[in-house]
Amino acid sequence: MRHSFMLLSILSPVILTAAAPVSAPRVGIASFEALPKPLPLPYHASDAKAEIAAARARSVKAHKRLLIDLGGNWCLDCRLLAGTMELPQLRPFVAKHFEVVTVDVGRFDQNMDIPASYGIKGRLQGVPAVLIVDPKTNRLVNAGRETALADARSMTPQALADWLAGWVG
Repeated sequence: MRHSFMLLSILSPVILTAAAPVSAPRVGIASFEALPKPLPLPYHASDAKAEIAAARARSVKAHKRLLIDLGGNWCLDCRLLAGTMELPQLRPFVAKHFEVVTVDVGRFDQNMDIPASYGIKGRLQGVPAVLIVDPKTNRLVNAGRETALADARSMTPQALADWLAGWVG
C-alpha cells in the first residue's frame, strides 16, 4: 500500500501536466467582419497526397499535429477559417502546434479519397472539414467532429481559435 502511494505521488505531477489544456491566444477581434479583406483564397489544385505526406513527415519531426483543411475558395466558412488562422495573434499559435495542409475538394468532386482514407465514408457534411491527425499513427484524432467548423460564420473568431486549441496534442 505504501509503495502504491509513493508511486502515485511521483506520477501525479506527470498526470496533471499531461492533462492540462492548451489555451488559445486572444485573437483581438469580436467578429469576422473585422478580418482583413480580401479574405484568403487558400485552396488550389495540387498533388494533395504528396503535400499531406510531406506535411506529415514534418509534423512527426516537429512533434506537431497534422491539420488537413478540406474546402474550397467558393466557401465563405472556409475563407473565414483561413483568415482567422492568419491573424497575427493566432498565426504563431497555429504554426507552433500544427502542420497545416489545405486541400481543394472542388464542389465535393475532387480529392474525396483524402477524407475516405481517414475513415470518413460518403459525402462530407460540409466544409471546411478539418481533419486533426496524429502524424505518428496517421490516426484521425477528431473523428466525428470533422465538420464542426462548416458553419464557422455562426461562431466568433475567438470560438474558432478555442476550437483549434482543443485539438493541440
